[in-house]
Amino acid sequence: MNTVNPEQIRNSLKQCMDPEVPINIVDMGLIYGIDVSANNDVNIKMTMTTQGCPLHETLVSDVTRYAKKVPGVNKVQVNIVWDPPWSIDKMSDEARSMLKNMGTRNTPAPIDYETAMPQGVGSLIKQDDGSLVIANEHNQGFMVNQAIVNFWKSCNGKRKITDLVDIFAQQTGLQRTQVEKEVTLFFGM
Repeated sequence: MNTVNPEQIRNSLKQCMDPEVPINIVDMGLIYGIDVSANNDVNIKMTMTTQGCPLHETLVSDVTRYAKKVPGVNKVQVNIVWDPPWSIDKMSDEARSMLKNMGTRNTPAPIDYETAMPQGVGSLIKQDDGSLVIANEHNQGFMVNQAIVNFWKSCNGKRKITDLVDIFAQQTGLQRTQVEKEVTLFFGM
């Protein structure tokens, strides 16, 4: 049996991207700890950037999948923790630099939440392992779950953002204020 070490798991998790920004979850500072038992069971302690993340289950599934790609891994357990809370200080220097550079690229004009009728752009890709990715017009891929796909498809240019927030809150069972916060991030407002 191959002996698995935490660094192998960490390296594999660098392929797993944060669902909101194109930076891997390791450099985002979402991984708080990796333990590997004598029989190669892996226990990963991680957090999310926000407690209301609609991609919570998708991200846990992705982390499990990437950890299992390491030869010799037996079982994988992912534990979400909220203490200490995530902050930008947890990001690697490289990730902070990337995030800063993203903010300086052609920043769009502010979106009027009450009148804007967004059109979902890009393409939906179903990967070999069944996971879903939405690729934007810049060919950046974002791992998504079915709820996000449904939201993206709802962006048909005929609904205001406020209407989309109501629809998504109802579909996901999340509170409207939390959905507003997530949608604001989604549209870069």
